[in-house]
Amino acid sequence: MSANKILVTVGAIFTFFMMCVFTVTETEKAIKFKFGEIVRSDYQPGLHFKFPFINNVKKFDARILTLDSAPERFLTAEKKNVIVDSFVKWRIGDVTTFYTSVAGDAYQANIRLDQIIKDAFRSEFSKRDIKQLVSTDRSAVREALITNTAKAAAQLGIEIVDVQVKRIDLPSEVSHSVYSRMEAERARVAREFRSQGSEAAERVRADADKQKEIILADAYRDSEVMKGQGDAKAAEIYANAYGRNIEFYAFYRSMAAYKETFSKSANIMVIEPDSEFFKYFKQMK
Repeated sequence: MSANKILVTVGAIFTFFMMCVFTVTETEKAIKFKFGEIVRSDYQPGLHFKFPFINNVKKFDARILTLDSAPERFLTAEKKNVIVDSFVKWRIGDVTTFYTSVAGDAYQANIRLDQIIKDAFRSEFSKRDIKQLVSTDRSAVREALITNTAKAAAQLGIEIVDVQVKRIDLPSEVSHSVYSRMEAERARVAREFRSQGSEAAERVRADADKQKEIILADAYRDSEVMKGQGDAKAAEIYANAYGRNIEFYAFYRSMAAYKETFSKSANIMVIEPDSEFFKYFKQMK
């Protein structure tokens, strides 16, 4: 009997001890209550103590959670409707505020946070046109959304980690007109580029033609100078040769003329037989 009493006593002590301790993991935040009143919420991961029947503890998921919002319509600066599909990454920041504002319910937190995010989207999209939203200002919109929703989310005990736009679509009734306008704009830019290219090509061709004419003129000038120099040199040689032996020079020139004249059978000459041209023929007789 004594052994049974000891076991019962040990069991009772162990049970009481287990009722006096609780653990908080790295993925949890905890609040300790005293008769329903919050007395502490800054628990670090590890083993902690409480008084049975006086204190009770609630734990909440401290990991990053996702709010995947349904696609929503927003109006741009051009007064065009766009359909935006987005999601938000958030986690519990101040667990006490989180509990008092939404009763620690993640579902209620998502509902409240969804409205905050939509208001921020509406404000940012109204400042930008479709082109900016789709191409140039995506990162700027993201930063603005995180900054502008941080204060309102903090009132719910929530910390915004990230806001991302998954997709931006145009309603079917306006997509055709927007696409047509974008196509016309791209065509205008293409025409402008072609015009600039044609202008540059004309400048290149004109410069090439100018350089061609300059090169040809310089070459012609140099050739004429060289030709004149050659003619002068030839005349000088002829003069020197003529001066050394006038009779031989006249004979040599006549022989050259005979060769050139009679080298082709088709050549016809109308000339007097006693002409000076046949001077050396007469002497050979």
